Amino acid sequence: MSDRDADHLPGHWLLARLGKRVLRPGGREMTTRMLANAGLSGSQVVEFAPGLGRTAREIIAAGPSSYTGVEADEDAAGLSRSVVGDRGQVIIGQADHTGLPDATADVVIGEAMLSMQTDARKADIVNEAFRVLRPGGRYCVHELALTPDNVSDDVKTEVRQALARAIKVNARPLTHTEWSTLLTEAGFEVAEVSFLPMALLEPKRIISDEGPLRTLKFVSNVIRDSDARARVLGMRQTFRKNRDNLSAICVIARKPS
Repeated sequence: MSDRDADHLPGHWLLARLGKRVLRPGGREMTTRMLANAGLSGSQVVEFAPGLGRTAREIIAAGPSSYTGVEADEDAAGLSRSVVGDRGQVIIGQADHTGLPDATADVVIGEAMLSMQTDARKADIVNEAFRVLRPGGRYCVHELALTPDNVSDDVKTEVRQALARAIKVNARPLTHTEWSTLLTEAGFEVAEVSFLPMALLEPKRIISDEGPLRTLKFVSNVIRDSDARARVLGMRQTFRKNRDNLSAICVIARKPS
């Protein structure tokens, strides 16, 4: 990914290349809240698509009995392994077919990855989480939601197309009800749902997520690279234009005991 030009690089990888570490729709606040309610201490934890390893670091700090990241991208897996070290493992695999044994995890974590999948692959990934979890296990997701819950199909299409143009990924966020239905149809029971604004590229959120020094570095990198700057400003404009129809959502679901 590092050798692709700014015009064609997927948005999350462009932001990472510019120095942004927190790439989730609800920022550190939502990730921290989700992990606090996930019951990580002493648990066997699986993370789908750990990416840069930012959340993996926080998971390991919570003291799980084991950590396994499942990452499809070789470059991202290397980054995650550098974070995890000897405190866990990161394997190459697909979230819809991990190769992990049945009913061996207490917690499965997934952030900002279901939103980027087709409806069929979303269902496959959720079914895989259900398979690898023990009875009573928790599936914790932090994703992008469409709002309000009764948003029209025309608006859904407009928002999804705008996101695809801006971030160069076919994003397909769902409404609150659609996310819940996706999980319950796989057999889960929805235990908790929370929301935060989708403010990934707003100055206040960037400072909160990255801290002052890393924010300055990120802004400096954006200013120096005109092509990247155009992309970042375009993404922010898209997020702002559609702010009434976008939200970050966290859902914690349980596999029945």
